[in-house]
Amino acid sequence: MFEQLPPHDIQAEESVVASLLVDDEAIFKIAPVLKPTDFFREANAWTYEASLALWERNEAINQVTVAHELDRRGRLEDVGGLTFLSQLVTDLPTAIGAEHYAEIVKRDAVYRQLVGVAATIAQIGYQGSADLDLALSKAEALVYGLRSGERLHDFIHIRQFLDPYLNPPDAGAAPYGGNLRTGLGELDKLLGGLNPSDLFIVAARTGVGKTSLMLNLARNAAVGQHAHVAIFSLEMAGEQLAQRLLAAEAEVDSARIRLGLHSEVEEARIMRAHGVLSQAEIYVDDSAALHIPELRAKAMRLKRDEGLDLIVVDYLQLVHGSRSDNRVQEIGFITRSLKELARELDVPIIAGSQLSRATDQRQPHIPMLSDLRESGSIEQDADVVLFIYREEVYVSKDEWSIRSENVGKPPGQFPAGKAQLIVAKHRNGPTGTVEVRFRDTISKFEDFEQHPGEPPP
Repeated sequence: MFEQLPPHDIQAEESVVASLLVDDEAIFKIAPVLKPTDFFREANAWTYEASLALWERNEAINQVTVAHELDRRGRLEDVGGLTFLSQLVTDLPTAIGAEHYAEIVKRDAVYRQLVGVAATIAQIGYQGSADLDLALSKAEALVYGLRSGERLHDFIHIRQFLDPYLNPPDAGAAPYGGNLRTGLGELDKLLGGLNPSDLFIVAARTGVGKTSLMLNLARNAAVGQHAHVAIFSLEMAGEQLAQRLLAAEAEVDSARIRLGLHSEVEEARIMRAHGVLSQAEIYVDDSAALHIPELRAKAMRLKRDEGLDLIVVDYLQLVHGSRSDNRVQEIGFITRSLKELARELDVPIIAGSQLSRATDQRQPHIPMLSDLRESGSIEQDADVVLFIYREEVYVSKDEWSIRSENVGKPPGQFPAGKAQLIVAKHRNGPTGTVEVRFRDTISKFEDFEQHPGEPPP
């Protein structure tokens, strides 16, 4: 058994590469599935890698351009020259099955990894460690890691994450028109809505609410305006994301939903919210690791198959960009790619971004553009940079009351539940600050006017 060649299918590999050379649409089906390292034969891996490089630069993929790219990399003769590329196309049965060929190549790549894992586990067994539990844990981790890496993520309709809560009722959908709105009145006045082809950056320190705000914007577009929304959730699993959306829509504490402690009245609200969200065109990709070419391919395929009006990326620093040791350059590649994708698909893209710790070191803690991590490229490529600031995150009620500027003020003026949305950059309009309500228990931002009976905090 150990003298056999590792699992592979050269014909499937060559069919994948040949499909790229003859079918302009093949790259969108194959790029989310395969990496160059999934190929067994080096010539096929190098040719696929050259094709990916052309695609990332928005250049055509054909025999001439791939040959030029291979030659530029010094590998054209190694793969067999132009004759090799021509023969690939000649031997291709049909380009229609490109995705099927890719699945075969991916499957064999996983089998080869399984063989490697088995060899490593055998070594653990031969070592005969005195700690049996530790040895078993190592072996289990290897197998689990293989299974986790093998699972291919793709867009999943939000309904599939919501269904465990209850069965959704039927509801009709209506078309939407015009620019998307944020759902926050004063912010819409300042921004003029979410303009197509614009890159919006939502930035805040951890725990302030950037994910909540982006989900609110996604919900308002999908539910309020019947838009098709793609959410790339790199930090949060789809189930957690669905729970947040459900809590905000039903206005029920997310902890009560998670623990099943809601009342009958709340149960009715949850059922209604489930029906509303299940009919919304929200598609979630919760891949933990996502590269820019995969993101681009998935977004373009969704637009072609279902339609696409808004993309949300949570968040920038978790996306994999170019192969660079310089993190600033990598972030620059990511932001430029997102801006190009927004223009190419003519949809707004909202991307979250972490802030540096500089905001924690000064008074007041209001963020500014220089606080953006790797700020040069983010600030340059973004059309809109929006910061979230909540004073209650940085100061307790007791600390607030003894500050000189607050002495004598009634306790009710403590800014609990108040958030400032600071538009620090607006390429096509004014900057400014908008005050909104943030309801922490349901992770929801809203206008104060939505609850006219309640005084502002």
